[in-house]
Amino acid sequence: MEKKKKANLLYSQKVAPYVFVLPFIICFAIFWVYPLISSFVMSTEKIGAITREFVGLQNYKKLLTDKVFHTALINSLEYTVFTCALLIPFPMLYAVLMDGNLVKAKGVWKAMMYVPALTSVVISGTLFRLMFTEYKTGQMNVLMAALGLPAFKWLKVKWTSEIALLTLCCWRWTGVNTLYFMSGLKAIDKTLYESAKIDGANSHQLFKYITLPLLKPTTIYVLTISIYAGLAMFLESFMLWSGNDSPKNIGLTIVGYLYKRGIQKNDMGYACAVGVVLMVIALVINFIQLGLNGTLKEEKD
Repeated sequence: MEKKKKANLLYSQKVAPYVFVLPFIICFAIFWVYPLISSFVMSTEKIGAITREFVGLQNYKKLLTDKVFHTALINSLEYTVFTCALLIPFPMLYAVLMDGNLVKAKGVWKAMMYVPALTSVVISGTLFRLMFTEYKTGQMNVLMAALGLPAFKWLKVKWTSEIALLTLCCWRWTGVNTLYFMSGLKAIDKTLYESAKIDGANSHQLFKYITLPLLKPTTIYVLTISIYAGLAMFLESFMLWSGNDSPKNIGLTIVGYLYKRGIQKNDMGYACAVGVVLMVIALVINFIQLGLNGTLKEEKD
């Protein structure tokens, strides 16, 4: 009788949803909620090799006057802004072109565009470091020599180092974002274009009044993940400068600074404070952009 009750309980329509959701809840609690709470607790402590001392908000107060942290924060924000400016409009344009009739062998182009994302960041970062090296053998300095210009120290100057980092980023992720936008275009009803063409709409009007508005959900998604990826960027910078010590910290990011303080200098309490601040910044920026584009208002409605 008891076995029958247990069997009925397992097959109950009220219990079954919770059984299926339970693995996600457990993983979410173990791998997200617990580390988040632990990071916040550790950010209020001074952690040594074998000791832990509660210091309250001292680590956060230290961040206010930490010039290296301010440099890393500015670098990450600049990188995020530039990557969003490059990795949203251009992939969208490429997707529209790929979705048209002008491009042949679309499957081949899709595969070629996705290959960079499959390449290891370690390998791609090393290749781009060799490409932008200050020596004459680097591809960029070979190009400079062909133009009759002297060799340039690309990774030791602020603006040229940003060009190198953004070039690496665009090479890796342009294809991925293009595929996102192509998926969004597939969801648009083609009869809308046909009706607009009958009414005399040109290509510019089709893009402005049909493609752009109906691609809004995809654009918001790509923008959101681009903001997160920009603020969380670390390994690309680490490999491009062959370490976490770029000249005058021109390539140092927030995550790079977190790694430097937590791993290299064994100051986990301060590193956790940096991580908590990074999380808050990412949440605030994403909530602002979701509010500006009307997503939060639509959810409430």
